[in-house]
Amino acid sequence: MTPIPTPPDDEMMAVHHPDDHDDDRDCHDDHDRSPVPTPVLTSLHTLPTRRYHLTRRGKIAQSTTERYLRDDLGFGTVLVPDGNGGGRGRGGRGRTDATIAGKIVRLVPRTLGEVSSLWELLTRRDDDDGGTVRLAVVDTNILLHHMDVLEYLRDDDDDDDDDNDENENENGNDDATSPSKPNPHPRRRHRSIADAIVVPQTALEECRHRSLVMYRRIVDLIRSSGDDATRADDKGRKQKKNGGGSGSERCFIVFADVHHVDTQIFHGWKGESKADEEEGVEDGTTTINDENDARLRNVARFYGEALYDYRRRRRTGARNANAEVVFLTDDAQSRRLASSEQPPPDERPGDAADRGGLYYRARSMRDHVSLLQKEDPSLTLLDLVAQFHSAPGPPMSEGIRGKDGGGDDDSGGRAACYPPHLSSQTLSRGLQTNRYYQGIYRSDRDSHTEGYVTIRRGEDRVAVVIRGKADVNRAVDGDIVAIELHSVDLWLGGARNGGDGSDSGGGGGDGDEEKERGSQSQTADDRNEGRDRHTKKDDAGIAADTAEPSLRDAENIAEEVAVDDEGEELRRPTAKIVGIIRRNFHKNYCGSICTIAVSAAAPEEDDIAPSETELARPAAAAAFESESKMEGERTTMHPHDVIAAKHEREHPDGVTSTVVFFPIDNRIPPILLRTTQRDRLIGMRILVSMDSWPAESEYPLGHYVKTLGVTGTKETETQVLLQEFRIPCEPFPAKVLACLPPADYKIELEPGRTDLRHLPVLSIDPPGCKDIDDALHCIELPNGNWQVGVHIADVTHYVEAGTAIDLEAANRSTSTYLVNKRLDMLPSLLTTDLCSLKGNVDRFAFSVLWEVTPEAEIVNVDFKKSIIHSIAALTYQQAQALIDKPEKDCKGDIQAGAVKRLAKLARKFRSRRINAGALTLASPEVKFVLDSESLNPTDVQAYTLYEANALVEEFMLLANVTVAKKILRHYPTLSILRRHPAPNRSMFDGLIQKAKTRGISICIDDSKKLADSLDAAAEITSDDPYLNQLLRILSTRCMSPAQYFCSGEYQAKDWHHYGLAAPVYTHFTSPIRRYADVCVHRLLAAAIGVAPLPVFLSSKSYLHDLAANMNRRHRAAQLAGRASVQLHTLIFFAGGDEGEGGGVKEEDAYVLDVETASMSEPSFTVMVPRYGIEGRVRLTKIAINDECLVRDPENHRLGYKDAATGKIMASVSVFDRVRVRIWVRSTRDRKELVVDLLEPKILANPHVKDDDVDTEMGASTVTSSGKKKKKKQRISK
Repeated sequence: MTPIPTPPDDEMMAVHHPDDHDDDRDCHDDHDRSPVPTPVLTSLHTLPTRRYHLTRRGKIAQSTTERYLRDDLGFGTVLVPDGNGGGRGRGGRGRTDATIAGKIVRLVPRTLGEVSSLWELLTRRDDDDGGTVRLAVVDTNILLHHMDVLEYLRDDDDDDDDDNDENENENGNDDATSPSKPNPHPRRRHRSIADAIVVPQTALEECRHRSLVMYRRIVDLIRSSGDDATRADDKGRKQKKNGGGSGSERCFIVFADVHHVDTQIFHGWKGESKADEEEGVEDGTTTINDENDARLRNVARFYGEALYDYRRRRRTGARNANAEVVFLTDDAQSRRLASSEQPPPDERPGDAADRGGLYYRARSMRDHVSLLQKEDPSLTLLDLVAQFHSAPGPPMSEGIRGKDGGGDDDSGGRAACYPPHLSSQTLSRGLQTNRYYQGIYRSDRDSHTEGYVTIRRGEDRVAVVIRGKADVNRAVDGDIVAIELHSVDLWLGGARNGGDGSDSGGGGGDGDEEKERGSQSQTADDRNEGRDRHTKKDDAGIAADTAEPSLRDAENIAEEVAVDDEGEELRRPTAKIVGIIRRNFHKNYCGSICTIAVSAAAPEEDDIAPSETELARPAAAAAFESESKMEGERTTMHPHDVIAAKHEREHPDGVTSTVVFFPIDNRIPPILLRTTQRDRLIGMRILVSMDSWPAESEYPLGHYVKTLGVTGTKETETQVLLQEFRIPCEPFPAKVLACLPPADYKIELEPGRTDLRHLPVLSIDPPGCKDIDDALHCIELPNGNWQVGVHIADVTHYVEAGTAIDLEAANRSTSTYLVNKRLDMLPSLLTTDLCSLKGNVDRFAFSVLWEVTPEAEIVNVDFKKSIIHSIAALTYQQAQALIDKPEKDCKGDIQAGAVKRLAKLARKFRSRRINAGALTLASPEVKFVLDSESLNPTDVQAYTLYEANALVEEFMLLANVTVAKKILRHYPTLSILRRHPAPNRSMFDGLIQKAKTRGISICIDDSKKLADSLDAAAEITSDDPYLNQLLRILSTRCMSPAQYFCSGEYQAKDWHHYGLAAPVYTHFTSPIRRYADVCVHRLLAAAIGVAPLPVFLSSKSYLHDLAANMNRRHRAAQLAGRASVQLHTLIFFAGGDEGEGGGVKEEDAYVLDVETASMSEPSFTVMVPRYGIEGRVRLTKIAINDECLVRDPENHRLGYKDAATGKIMASVSVFDRVRVRIWVRSTRDRKELVVDLLEPKILANPHVKDDDVDTEMGASTVTSSGKKKKKKQRISK
């Protein structure tokens, strides 16, 4: 007997009949073999299907496929844990593993061979009381768009038995429950959308073809139903023991409709699709989609007829519940056919009235959930339903919606906001003829209306700019799109010069009408979004370390192409998006909704239909737009409010309303949500999923997923930043933990490993460090030279290539360090114990050993897998004390002798690096002092750097360079290296010009000249030492961050590390927290012959993807760490939980940039060294068009002159020191750090005399101090 064919994916649960035989596994694939007869099988035959299709050359080709049909497949297969009533499978066949309650449990398939088994499954609850049990058959579009609903399972805590209290009135009677007046919708506690959910193989395969992400989610959900069954059984036993009913969990049935004889489409079936009618297809010719839809309807009818016949045969019995089979589909055409294909009334059984004469009912997901919520008002499922059309209105043409459309909230008649996307056939032909190009759309970090698409141009990859709403045309970051290039004269004139073109995308529309529509679509909301991005960018916050990496540096993508034969004229190509090939709607986005209280009365016109319940646009929004057009006016309404006022509306159902969700990620546009809980979501951080983006909707549509917590709280905002930067924070799964050594594991010397436990190895790390990657030693050799060793944790000993723990580490790529927590790349057993080189314990290590002269000349180097025994785990302060210890007190002190020798060598190595051109840069980084209980910040301190820090840094750099050279000699095209490209001069232009105002010359021809320039600037700014540090901080920002790469992808000249002045460099010294180091360890082990190179490290394409993921994760971890610092900075300056201003601070700041453009807001950017804060200071008391305001672009200066004399009374220019006040402003949905100017006082408020200013500032300071003091007293009580 042949097994039931399943989708060819190892991730999919195996669905097998219990009596299948392994010997006949492949008979359904070999058409020449006859199936082996068995007593169980009553019939087995094939169904040939002939199809005709048009080839690329325009010819008609015929294809014939045969499918084996069986009549012994029963009513589907469910998964149950092995040993808990599950199946008779032998030899492990058909089994799968799942993680249940933190343990790996073996699941086995159980076939529902008889309808009685199906009935028992449906009526497994003891509290049905003759009510209706539901079985739902799902269509493909349900799997693609409604996984959040399918995954819904009500918590046990929500099941409060309060029916009696709610149904009783003062007289003790309730009409709804009275025997004389039955309730049409009996009260019932729904735990999920149905008692059983059937997933047909047709829907599953189609889902896999269209979205692997959603396919994996449904597979995981099917597997988890085995866990649900176990919990339900346990709960039922407990409740029965206590006199109650049993619980009900999700139940998923996988049904092999493709091979089931009762659900087939036989020869002679004629499709009735709307597409056939519109295209004039002759009757009888159908598409694959039509047949799949028909087969899915047959599945619903198969279950409906079986359950109806079963209930009719057993009219008596205590468990005579009603049964309803529901076919869930968002395809309105399929729903209509479901009704028309069932028997007409005169052919139906006479007793079919109890189910309306239908074997099954077809509903959209929204209709089905609405029905469930009428039956159970406590159910909160409607918010999870995906939406496909933007506003209530007349039904939209079914042909426009197509197969994936929703059948519930159409918006016919609305004008299109965007050009239509081309059909798949048109795109396919255009891609073949190179009229269109395919690529992934990537939004700019600060805007969803600007981005790029990477395309191939010969052997090179080129980034094509997409700008403006019309050209972006509803694409979202991550979408696979088709683009059409603009004409060359519309391309941008340079990568970073003034020839960027306009925001409208260069007028790339087809005709004047499209251009006009594109420009109109970027009116008020475009200005509001732009203003909001400007506001976010200028809010005070933690200063950045480096510039954003360019495409050339990050992904080796060109941003400019030559447009002339000589190759001298370079331009940035631009294009418009003409179609979406594949959407990237499967991520959840974090943010908040913005809704405004409507105070304006509704329009008084009588001709507005009652059904049109769209909210009247508030007068404030109109006023905001009119004010924004007035030159020199300041707007007070937040841009979010304007967008919300325009798009928020109530729906005719009286239950739901549309609100605007604003993601934290600026790359994502606002999302329109349809929700039943608007008031409860205000002030909360929520997760939202995007569903669709119709052309008539200005913004995409989505649905609510879950609530994270109250906006502004530390716990919630920490979850938000982890979600925003996609930081993996889930606990390690059981299959990963199963790779760890046992609890009684002991580290002992192994063959092939060098015993170095006799060496005085020690580590130097920050206080409290638990993941100690590295240790050092330095001893004198008999020949007078010194032996220096860098010992790195041997992580690869525990993390074998290709195992579950290795794949998990590769996905995470790096540990993430937040202010109050650490998210490890590896489980804690390795991170803080077995791999951590703690003091006074044996540990496995990978050692690099040098023989050097006392003058730091390297004689030779060796690499060993070793076992070490650290004699001490020192902090930087302790190591510094040993460095400073007098020589006379160091006799016999092994630790002091080793540290002093290491320090002496480090000074010489550092001097050589500096002379070679290595840069000494700076960072504005600070650290928090946290309360031991609440972990809230109590103080902010600058990092104190010791010579011990430089000591460790030098030897880590030496080890990384040495290992890079070693692996390159053996694997010149497969090595994982780290490159730091030379900065583009245009990135330094601003800093060079600003430095000239102070008489400082900066040369960036190479790293040596830049280093010399910064050293020379130290003498010029000797009166203020921080100015030189500030120059180094700003120089760092002008450079892109370093990137991982595969050596085979770049030429040798591009391997250079600019900052370190090193021709080759890699990461070897931190394998506990970086996966790149793990890969380098494997390369080094293979190079020295102690282990073979894993196969996947021999693939350049794999290494490319691996390096890209490591770069992405590394950058995300950096940004998450900075966001965590920003969050704790807000908490620190908020000064407590009551009110704002309790943490007001006054500090010195340095001016970084001055806004001198004409008619721009008077402002300048400052850096506050004490707290590492950067923010824009707005001169709110000076009007934009104030005649006394002096703008000096050449000297980067703002001044204010006396109106009578014309004398400059006060001014600020770059690198000036000013006095500022830092405080936190709280709004209804966010907190923001604000920096206000205190001195120069004239610029802070030129309309107040000096004496008045002094009085005002003093009063303000006293008030702030008093408020802070009062809060402290209140807290101390």
